[in-house]
Parts: sequence; structure tokens; C-alpha cells
Amino acid sequence: MMRAAVIAQPGFAELSHAPIAEPQSHEVRIRVEGCGVCGSNLPVWQGQPWFQYPLPPGAPGHEGWGYVDAIGDEVTSVSVGDRVAMLSNRAFAEFDTTSASHVVRVPPELDGQPCPAEAVACAVNVFRRSAIDAGTTVAIVGAGFMGALLIQLATRAGARVIAFSRRPWARELAKTCGAQAVAPTDSPDQAVNASREFSGPGGCDVVIECAGAQASLDLSTMLTRERGRLVIAGYHQDGPRVVDMQTWNWRGLDVINAHERDPLTYVAGMRDGLAALAGGDLDISFLCTHAFPLDRVGDALNMLRDRPDGFLKAVVRS
Repeated sequence: MMRAAVIAQPGFAELSHAPIAEPQSHEVRIRVEGCGVCGSNLPVWQGQPWFQYPLPPGAPGHEGWGYVDAIGDEVTSVSVGDRVAMLSNRAFAEFDTTSASHVVRVPPELDGQPCPAEAVACAVNVFRRSAIDAGTTVAIVGAGFMGALLIQLATRAGARVIAFSRRPWARELAKTCGAQAVAPTDSPDQAVNASREFSGPGGCDVVIECAGAQASLDLSTMLTRERGRLVIAGYHQDGPRVVDMQTWNWRGLDVINAHERDPLTYVAGMRDGLAALAGGDLDISFLCTHAFPLDRVGDALNMLRDRPDGFLKAVVRS
């Protein structure tokens, strides 16, 4: 048996015991070291009506990493004892099992460091879809964990970046990540003025919306220049959105939904992201700001909900 967190009802998590699964022939079992807490976990914690409770043990933890504990008969890509990151859905637990094709070795340069590689892969894949290169003016709307990584990726590609956040603390962090300018989001008109001072009167070449809210989508539309690229990276989960189609049409915007659903694309992003971390091209050492033990998953989710100053990303240690 293993310990696993169970979200028994909205806003309430408890520690339970569950059987340790035996890996099938193509599967790998991982002794979980840690799992990142993702903004997409909030709707189930808040009790959106499309979820059923209790959740399965370990759900919805999907940013896990750890050590290979057992492998199926057909697995040759990893060995018992390897430190790996994985795609899975129940990593708020001591063990999790997934397909061997969804597992990536963690480079030795990252020993001792948290490795929520799935979250890093999201940023890597968004950046790839954004087609940013040297000289591009980029606005990042929402300076959370993904936004901070995108700032690093864009500035290292030679782009000029302005970051927008409602939190003063996050704006300062954005500067640390390389943003040349920052601005608040309280007033859309002031935000647009800040963007135009930075990029010129037409607006930014690429705008990446990372906050997953109606207001951030509206602001991102306003910041994008004619024939510019509006990239939707935020995870919009709380209902339908209204889009300013008149502006999208008039400006001739290219609108990209940068969410991936192909697991192998995620795995490729994980591999590239881990390589970037190992090579020093990305840094998350100061972005994983809080750690909680497994029996405090609820506290981690509450902190994600409240986002106090100094909080960017929590990891749960198993």
C-alpha cells in the first residue's frame, strides 16, 4: 500500500492509502519524489460542476518526477533507479504508473532540484508555437510560472519583452527573468499606453496571454499590432469567452491556441525543457517558491488560490 492524497470534496483533501499498482508490460512505476501544483488544479479544488468527488487517489497531480521503481517486461528505455520526469495524472502520491513512452530521464546536472518537467514543457511548446525570434517585440500577459519561463525563452532568443501582471511582486520577478519593461493590469488604457511606449504606436508583434481569464484575453487583444500574433497560453476553464472579433478582423490577427494534446508533443517539450534547464538556458530554481509534504496538498492548493506575495509555484514532496 502507498499513501496518496485524495480530494474528497471541493476544498477538502485527505491522506488515504491505496494499492501500489504493478506496471503492465509497456509501463513504468515511479516512486514519486515530488509533483508541481498547476493552475489547472484550481477548478477541481473549487468544485466546478463537471467534476465528480472523491477524485481517484493522487489526482489531479500531473507534474511529477521521481525514481523508476519497477518496469514492465517490454520496457528498455529506462532502468530501475533512473531519476525521471513523467506524464501522469495521479502524482500526488508516493507511487505512480505511466507508459514508458511518457517518461524522460532527468539530466544529472539537475540532481537535487525540483523537476516539474510537464509544466516546463508547456512553456517550451508555447514558445515554439509563438515563432519568436531576435528583434520581436513581445508582451507577456500574466507573469506566473509559465509567464516567467516564456520571458526567459523570449529574451534569450533576442526578443524585447514587456510583462504585465496585477501583482507588484510578480512584476519585479519578471524583471529578474529578463523583461525589459513591466506594467500593471489594473487599467487597460494605462497598460496599452505602457505597451505603446515600449513597442511603438502599433502594438507588440507577439502577445502571449498566460492568465486564463476574460480580462487578460481582452487586454491581450488590445496589445497586439496589426498582422500581429495573439497566442493563447492561459488555460480558460471557468466557462465560455467573449472575443473581440471586430478587432481580430480589423487588425488581421493570427490567433494561436497554443495548448497541446498529443502526449508525445508534451514529452518532446519535457525533453527539450530539461535539456535547457541542465544547460543553463532556463532557470526554475527561484520560481518553485514553496514546498509542502504530501499530507498538506490542501494547503498547497489554497496558496495557489490566494497567491500571496512571494508565491509563484508550489511543489508537493512525497
